[in-house]
Amino acid sequence: MLPGSLRAILDCAAHPADARQSAIVYCEGNFARIDGKTANGLVRSSERYRILSVIDSTLAGEDAGIALGEAAAGIPLVADLTAALAATDNLPDVLIFGLAPLSGLMSEADRAVVLAAVAAGISVVSGLHEFLADDPEISAAARVAGVMLHDIRRPRPTKHLRMFDGAIGGVDCVRIAILGTDGAIGKRTTSTLLTQALNDAGIHTVMVGTGQTGLMQGAAYGVALDAIPAQFGVGELEGAVLAAYEGERPDVIVIEGQGALSHPAYLSSTVVLRASRPQAVIMQHAPARRMLSDYPEVRMPSPLSEIKLIELFGKTTVIGLAINHEDMTEAEVTAAIARYKVELGLPATDALWHDPSALVAMVTAAFPALQARQPLAMA
Repeated sequence: MLPGSLRAILDCAAHPADARQSAIVYCEGNFARIDGKTANGLVRSSERYRILSVIDSTLAGEDAGIALGEAAAGIPLVADLTAALAATDNLPDVLIFGLAPLSGLMSEADRAVVLAAVAAGISVVSGLHEFLADDPEISAAARVAGVMLHDIRRPRPTKHLRMFDGAIGGVDCVRIAILGTDGAIGKRTTSTLLTQALNDAGIHTVMVGTGQTGLMQGAAYGVALDAIPAQFGVGELEGAVLAAYEGERPDVIVIEGQGALSHPAYLSSTVVLRASRPQAVIMQHAPARRMLSDYPEVRMPSPLSEIKLIELFGKTTVIGLAINHEDMTEAEVTAAIARYKVELGLPATDALWHDPSALVAMVTAAFPALQARQPLAMA
């Protein structure tokens, strides 16, 4: 269960007067599932948007937080756009496309909802691989309605993309990458919770996002890695880490991982390791997941095999495990934590069910000098 105090911390990284844009999130048929990870993440935390409701007719009437198995979020799940608009007094600023399908493309039903939102005078935010602004019908409708289309994954023009130049060598702070054994396994959530927990402990920390959801949630630094041409991916992420360091001079930079280094289809973890050169990695794993989420014919790697691969390829050290508790009871999570401590010699925690201080302990154990940054009451 996500502690109420933690939810308050995450949701009210927003400004006192709540200057966030109001948003409806579209996640038909997939909220609280793997392909609904963008919507799931926005319900848990968003510095950029104030979420009014989530569209998923299969869960209509439920609270979004409870549907995630956590504390009530005060965000209703509704059947359709009409119901979402009826539930608010003012027209929302944006409709966020909260699905993250493997194809990165919209269905015809999805298109109909986007067009209906545009016609109602609502701007649309999308993290899909197909860009709304490039769609003749949707872009024409947006011009007529006078609304904006925000394609989060659209990279900068090629002439402005950055090649790797080794500047990461001058980033003089601790860099921790959150990698995993599969895609859609909780790396972004753990990155967000770790960043907040370290800051709460008095250790100045900045997160660098690498996917569309993290950028939507409000990450000030980052790039959508899987939309950047391969030649420029390492340089673009190196530039984002460099910008975070120069802009904030933090004690720690947390880099959100993507995919898995062993994954047969996803390459983003290689970019994260090459670009950020992390001194340490926290690895996310779902003990009850037997097959890869998007490739059900491929078995999940073991934590040990993934750790060996990460440490060899990245010339880094895995300092702990973060557990995704899908299809597990609290007793099973507790048993897994004890097992990994013995089998791997590493601390483990469930970042959502357990106190985030366990994540901080992983970091300060690996980097004792950071303990001096903590207030005496927390050291």
